[in-house]
Amino acid sequence: MWLLSVLLPLARLYLCGIKVLIYQTFNRSFTLPVLPKQNGRVAIVTGGTRGMGFETARHLASLGMHVVIAGNEEEEGKAAVRKIEEEEEEGSKGKVEFVYLDLTSLKSVRQFVAAFKNKGLPLHVLVNNAGTMLVPERQTEDGFEFHLGLNYLGHFLLTNLLLDLLKRSGRHGSCSRIVNMSSATHYAGVLDLDDLNRRKCYSSHGAYSQSKLALVLFTYYLQEQLVAGGSPVTVNAVDPGMVDTALYNNLWTLAQAMKKPVAKILFRTPAEGASISVYAAAASEMEGVGSCYLYNGEKRESSDSSYDSELQAKLWKKSCELVGLP
Repeated sequence: MWLLSVLLPLARLYLCGIKVLIYQTFNRSFTLPVLPKQNGRVAIVTGGTRGMGFETARHLASLGMHVVIAGNEEEEGKAAVRKIEEEEEEGSKGKVEFVYLDLTSLKSVRQFVAAFKNKGLPLHVLVNNAGTMLVPERQTEDGFEFHLGLNYLGHFLLTNLLLDLLKRSGRHGSCSRIVNMSSATHYAGVLDLDDLNRRKCYSSHGAYSQSKLALVLFTYYLQEQLVAGGSPVTVNAVDPGMVDTALYNNLWTLAQAMKKPVAKILFRTPAEGASISVYAAAASEMEGVGSCYLYNGEKRESSDSSYDSELQAKLWKKSCELVGLP
């Protein structure tokens, strides 16, 4: 029984990956439409020091947006800011800065929110991009399974603590936007509310896909609450496809060696993967549009379980309990 509980999600995950690679072979990249200038708008991009997060921050800044890169590597963050500022010398002038945030620490999330609010800035875009994948079993400082804590619960708390500011900053016709980075792996995800921390039986593949499913469930439930309250905020989940980033560094050695030649041919670049987040964050076509699962700039059907309203509500309540929200 134990072996089956490990192998089943693993088989689902790899089957999902094969399907994505086949699709990407014939649909290499998504071409962004012409995006409107974002002067005066402010964005936070988590995990913005490298990979897709960096490319998202760079693109939003090029549109004139004030971008706050949130990450847990101080020197890497400063280097990312310098690189974007150097590129902007010949382009449109946005503003970019780095603020420390460790999403594996609820204390750090609260400190980040306090630091951001002390700046007195509005907030129009929140891109929940940071993530980790396939790490060996470990816990965050708050005792959460690592994928669950970093990919989902950290972003859940961050979003909720910034929600009032997002509501005040948006207006109908110019909504604030929340973008959650999910993955096709969520189709293989199984959510066990009685064992979210995977204590009974740990699988890094199962833990990762669960965290990405949780983000989609969170997206739909939050949007429903915002619509009910008439709030000028939209929430969408994005799927970047298979992208050649540092997320794959946790693969075992042989798998990494096999992945390298495949990635060069079939995987997307970080800039290509980031284009979906940028589209959700800035495209005119997405104004006032929420509750979407976006792939290649198109709304797609997410997993059957992600539309389960009872599961959405139960996960929301459980998440509030875990992070200490009323």
